[in-house]
Amino acid sequence: MSADTLSVPEASEVPFINVIDPEFRFDLPEVVRAQAAGWYAETPLGMLVLRHAEAAELVRDNRLTHNGTGFMEQNGISGGPVYDWFVNGLVNRDGDSHRRLRGLVGRAFTPRMLENLRPVIKQAAERLADEIAAKGEVDFFEAFADALPLTVMSELLGVPAEDYPRFSTWSSEIGLVFSLALGGDIPARVEAAVVGLYDYVDTLMAKKAEAPTGDLVSALVTAQKEDVDGARVSLEELRNLVVTMVFAAHDTTRLQLANAMVTFSEHPDQWALLRENPELAPRAVEEVMRWRPSSNAVYRYAAEDFEFRGRKIPEGTMFMIGVQAVHRDPLAYPGGDVFDITADRATAVMQFGGGPHYCLGAPLARMEITEALPALARRLGAPNVVGEVTWRPAIGITGPNELQLSFG
Repeated sequence: MSADTLSVPEASEVPFINVIDPEFRFDLPEVVRAQAAGWYAETPLGMLVLRHAEAAELVRDNRLTHNGTGFMEQNGISGGPVYDWFVNGLVNRDGDSHRRLRGLVGRAFTPRMLENLRPVIKQAAERLADEIAAKGEVDFFEAFADALPLTVMSELLGVPAEDYPRFSTWSSEIGLVFSLALGGDIPARVEAAVVGLYDYVDTLMAKKAEAPTGDLVSALVTAQKEDVDGARVSLEELRNLVVTMVFAAHDTTRLQLANAMVTFSEHPDQWALLRENPELAPRAVEEVMRWRPSSNAVYRYAAEDFEFRGRKIPEGTMFMIGVQAVHRDPLAYPGGDVFDITADRATAVMQFGGGPHYCLGAPLARMEITEALPALARRLGAPNVVGEVTWRPAIGITGPNELQLSFG
């Protein structure tokens, strides 16, 4: 049966998936059945996109916007610190405003700056892996998944190592903004993280303005004084941007590293392959992100009425791209129901988004994980999960809440 035959289910046949159920995961059988039936499912939040072709087209469709205001209001937030940070953030800007802020980052975050980080990442990954090898059983977050991104942040952003305890929890909690629909204590935790990070970044920016140290925040503070595309980036916009960068440089990478370890614990044969063939690391990174991505939902809103795949889409409709489901779409990834680090997947992963909003930090995240996995595999046997693992909500930045590991 062709993709076109499957792509437009009748309205009465569209599956419903309750993505705000605390037990919901993207690898549930009901998601597989919905994907086989069509390109989307209905949810309490809007349309859940389940297939790669439609997802790739929608993230580049200029009839869709990020609509941070709509997202906040949909989750019952109409003002306050979380609203101000999220609505005005780079990820929720479009058009000229987005280009101006992204242009500022692009002037400071250069390929040369990124490549200069490689030896730092490699050295840190090998040191941390040696320490794990000497212990045998570890809290993987403490021993590696937190420690590596924080080391990189220290070098890239100029965040002093002694400040890690101050913001590491905040930078983890702020990512729950994409899971606000689950309610509970999540809104309060996100607000505490935003307030804490804003206070910290204010202090950090003031220090960099007074005594630049050659890092990215110093470069941004200096560049902020110049016009970008004929307009000046305000200090408030810069503060918002740095808060977002601190969160993105830490949380998504730490969780992707943890997701990788859980995945390899389930596939020890693949760990052995990586250990014997470290040149497979780049493919292993792509396969880990495909199989268990840390950024598990990409949001868009219809900015106007339009038609897509034979369905009329009213203005304001929310689209949520279910990244993990899309990554296992058999139409895009033949044989993708198997985790295989030797596979040469022709289709790109979706967790970094697409179009003008493609994640600026994607090359750095790939570099960190590409250095981390072989450093661990060379020194350690396959990971084994010790004890129970609980999981962050599936419809946001996701991964295990805790991860105690031993190594074979």
